[in-house]
Amino acid sequence: MSQHPDASGAGSEAPNLDFAGTTPYEDYVQADVLTHLQHPMSDDPGEMVFLVTTQVMELWFTVIVHEWETASRALREDRVPVAVDALKRSVREFEALNASWTPLSQLTPVQFNSYRSALGDGSGFQSAMYRRMEFLLGEKSASMLVPHRGAPRVHAELEKALQEPSLYDEVLGLLARRGLPVPARALNRDFTQKYEPSTAVEEIWAGIYAEPDQHGEVIRLGEALTDVAELVWRWRNDHLVATRRAMGSKTGTGGSAGVAWLEKRAQKNVFPELWTARSHV
Repeated sequence: MSQHPDASGAGSEAPNLDFAGTTPYEDYVQADVLTHLQHPMSDDPGEMVFLVTTQVMELWFTVIVHEWETASRALREDRVPVAVDALKRSVREFEALNASWTPLSQLTPVQFNSYRSALGDGSGFQSAMYRRMEFLLGEKSASMLVPHRGAPRVHAELEKALQEPSLYDEVLGLLARRGLPVPARALNRDFTQKYEPSTAVEEIWAGIYAEPDQHGEVIRLGEALTDVAELVWRWRNDHLVATRRAMGSKTGTGGSAGVAWLEKRAQKNVFPELWTARSHV
């Protein structure tokens, strides 16, 4: 029969409750720091939901960037299973990130407007970690470094990410090393520029999928990338819907075009040839 601890925590199965300083959990997780980072700027109770959800999104951006950088490094070293594992983890993480829109999507225009002015010129497109995520997807733009000129460390990290190959660039490099005819212009391009689709790369992917016995490992990589691309598309669409519900077609925070800009983003696919090649298999 199990022994129950008393109120003092005594008992053979009781956890250790007495620590000289903070608990080991607090030392590791820094929960006290995390739970005291919220400083609402209005009296509206809904602002806390907006603030915490946005901070949670930033944490998910951080871990997804970590996974994609891990995958990029593994691809550069021809360790495809390691890259696929990292991409698969990022898929689960991205699902959790996308779920973050759920509490925000219920905001009415009146509720959002009650604290929208507290954002001032603040806008999600100013997120440095989200920008690093977009750069890893090949969505490069030097102009997106401009908002971060006042933060030297952040600016340096973004500039480095801008100049490095994207996740998909590393994939193309892997395909070339495996003897597939990736065009030189796709391999030796200016990595600070947005990736543009290639008919030749589309044909390579179509050929890979047409021969599963020969290209099983690369197909698993392609499917993991497609899972990521699908969730990116869902993220952009969920962002669009949540924004449309909260503020209609008004100008976005920070002077962005709001819904009009999000609609353009929602129409774009990342890793484009992985989608178009399917029509030719």
